[in-house]
Amino acid sequence: MSKMTRFRFACPQLAVLLAAIVSTSAFAADHYGLEPKPIELASVGPLAFGPDGILFVSDPKSAAVHAIDTKTKRPKAALNLQTARYELADLKAALASLVDGQAGDVNVVDMAIDPEAGSLFLSVTLGDRAALATVQTDGTVKLLNLDKVLAATTQLENAPEDKITGEGRRASNKRLESITDLAFAEGNLLVSGLAGATPVSTVRAIGFPFRETGSSAQIEIFHAAHGKDEDYAAIRAFIPINIDGKPSLLAGYTCTPLVRFSLDSLQKGDKVRGTTVAELGNQNRPLDMIVYERDGKTYLLVTNTARGVMKIDTADVAGQDELTEPVRGGGTAGVPFSKIDSLTGVVQLAKLGDAHGVILQETKDKRLALATIELP
Repeated sequence: MSKMTRFRFACPQLAVLLAAIVSTSAFAADHYGLEPKPIELASVGPLAFGPDGILFVSDPKSAAVHAIDTKTKRPKAALNLQTARYELADLKAALASLVDGQAGDVNVVDMAIDPEAGSLFLSVTLGDRAALATVQTDGTVKLLNLDKVLAATTQLENAPEDKITGEGRRASNKRLESITDLAFAEGNLLVSGLAGATPVSTVRAIGFPFRETGSSAQIEIFHAAHGKDEDYAAIRAFIPINIDGKPSLLAGYTCTPLVRFSLDSLQKGDKVRGTTVAELGNQNRPLDMIVYERDGKTYLLVTNTARGVMKIDTADVAGQDELTEPVRGGGTAGVPFSKIDSLTGVVQLAKLGDAHGVILQETKDKRLALATIELP
C-alpha cells in the first residue's frame, strides 16, 4: 500500500480524533472559563475532583486553588471501575526514580480518583519541588507537565500571613494551613482552612466556574476532649454528605471530634456553630475520609494517625444528639464506630467504583504502598 493510500485511509480517523479533542477542550474552556496557561506550584496540598474531569489542586503557600482539565490525561482505553485495580509496592521509590532522587525526599500529600474515569492523581513533593503525578493500573507513574494546561485559578482572600508565628513547639507558618481539605458539592468548591490576621477556622464556598470570590464562614465547635468551645483549630478532613435528606458536611479535627454542619449555613457565609456528634479519642488526627454504600446502608470510613481506620454508620450520625460535656482521659463518646483491624498504616483513601477503594498504606519497612481493597 502506498503512503498516499495509507494517508487517505488514516486521515478521516485522525480528523475525527482531532475534532473530538478540540471539541472537548473548547467545551471545557467555554463552559468552565478555563484557558491554556502554565501552572506554577509554590506548594501542593489537598486535591478534589469536580465535574467533567476537572481536578482542583490546592497551593496553600500561594493561598490559591487551580481547576485543571484532566480529560486529556485519561487512559486511551476507558477503565472499568468495577474491575480496575491499582497496586504498587513502593510508590515513593517509583516517584523518586522520575527525578533521579531518593525515596526519602518524596512526600505524597494527597490522592484523588476521577469518579467518572477512574484516573488516579497524586499531589507530591520531590525534594523542594511541588508537583502532580498520575498512576496507571499497570503501575506506571508519571509527572504531569504543567507548562500548558487548560486551567483556571481562584485566589483566597484574607489568608494568614506567610510567616512563622508562635514560639517553641507551637511555632508554625499558618499560611500553610490556609487550605486543609477540598471537596466539590452543590456547584461549589468547599475549602477548609485558616483565615485572617489572627487565624480562625473557616470554610469557604466558592462557586465554580471561578467567577466570584464566594462566601467564607467562620467555624466554631465544642471540642469534647478539651471540654471547651473553639474557633481556631482548622478542619483536617471533611466530606459532603446527605444526612436525613439534608446536604451536610462531616468534618474531623485533631484530637478528634467529628462535627456535623449544615451545608446551607456554610454557604451563607455567617459564623456557624457545628454539632459535635462524636469524640473519637485524643492524641490523634484524622487523615482522610470517604462515604460509600453497602447492603442498603451508607457508611463513613475514616483513617487516623494513631487510631487506625474507623467505620461509622451514617444513620447513627442523623440520630446523634450534640455532645456538650467534656470527654476526658482519651475516651470516646457519641456516634458508635467499629475499627477495621485489617487496615493498618492507611494514610489516604479514595473510592474506585461502588464497591472498592484505593489506599495509600505505610508498611512496616517504611515503604508507601498503593493497593485496592474491597470496601468493608
